This record gives sequence, structure tokens and C-alpha cells, in this order.
Amino acid sequence: MRTEDVIDNQPLSWYLAKEQEVATAVQEPTFFTWIAPPTVIYGFHQVAEQEMNIPYCQAHDIAMVQRHSGGGCVYADRGNVMLSYITPDTHSEQVFANFIKLVAQALQQMGYPAVSTEHNDILVNGHKVSGSACQALKNATIVHSTMLYDVDFEVLQKVLTPSKEKLQKHAVQSVRQRVMNLKTMQDMGSTEQFRQTLQQTIINQEGQI
Repeated sequence: MRTEDVIDNQPLSWYLAKEQEVATAVQEPTFFTWIAPPTVIYGFHQVAEQEMNIPYCQAHDIAMVQRHSGGGCVYADRGNVMLSYITPDTHSEQVFANFIKLVAQALQQMGYPAVSTEHNDILVNGHKVSGSACQALKNATIVHSTMLYDVDFEVLQKVLTPSKEKLQKHAVQSVRQRVMNLKTMQDMGSTEQFRQTLQQTIINQEGQI
């Protein structure tokens, strides 16, 4: 698995564009991780006004970016690690499932009791720590994931506005009840230190995807 060097401290849209760039000529599985400034990312089929508090985002300089993949709306800041996996394998559903399992296994090796779910999430002690989305292209598959390490949950709860039906589906009354920062379970230093450890642990399991 090849790793891609990326520039730090770029807008989240820059990294999504980087994924597309890599995918246009990908010849072998490519993986990289990154940290972005505060941003709300919503799925290709979602309506921004229904998923996020736009006035709050505008007032607090939180970027709003729509991705090419499906899935739900997520909040990322510098306490969150983003994962990007691009492969020439076009069996996208299998690639998607395999990658999520690989990430869960990496977290287990790092000491977190992580499990993957049929909804493409990763849970630790019943709380969501990672969500993923997949984009199927003619020549490649892109999978990207979030990883909650030290995210500001007060801001997260203010910017995300899921419907009551969605919260009821997960048997919670707020987004905050459903998620957890990995740092609260096991402190691995700064988010950057956690990112480096997670990336290397995933790379070490290359043969399992």
C-alpha cells in the first residue's frame, strides 16, 4: 500500500480534491491521513439546510463542504483525524467493508475495543468514533473516514441538526450522546501523535485488505 504525502493545514476541500486527483491515475492502493480546520462535511444527496446550523457555521468561521460520496453529515476539527483510501479495485462494496474492518482492527491493536457495524461505523463501548463513506468511480474506489480523537463536542452539537427520527433510530436524544472521543479512553498524546500512530498501524496491516 502506497502512502501519499499531503500538505498540512489545508482546507478540507483541498484534501477531497487530492483524493480525486489520486484516483484519476491510481495503480495501487494508496492511503493517507490528514487533519483539517473546523468543517461540516455533508453527503452528496443531502440538503445542507436540513443537516446543519448554517448561521452558526457562518458566524464562527466553520467551513461547509459537500463531498462526492453519500452518507451523512459530520463535523471535523483539529481533534479529528481523516483517513483517505484510494484503490483501483472497483468492487466498491467489498473494498468499503474491508477497509472499515481494517481500521477497526488497527484500533484494537492500539488498545481500543473497536467493532465495525453494518452501517459502516466503528464503535467503542457502544459509542461511535468513526464514520465512513465510499465513492465508486469507473476506474477506482475512494473510501474516506473520520476518527474522533479530541473533537470539540460542544461545537459539534451546535452545528449538526439531525432529525428527531434519525436520533430515535439510534436510541439517543442528541448527537453528543452517540459519540465518544478516543482520547477519553486512552490518551495517546496530541492529535498529530495519534494520527501518526494510527496511520502506521493501518499500513502495517496492508496484507489484510
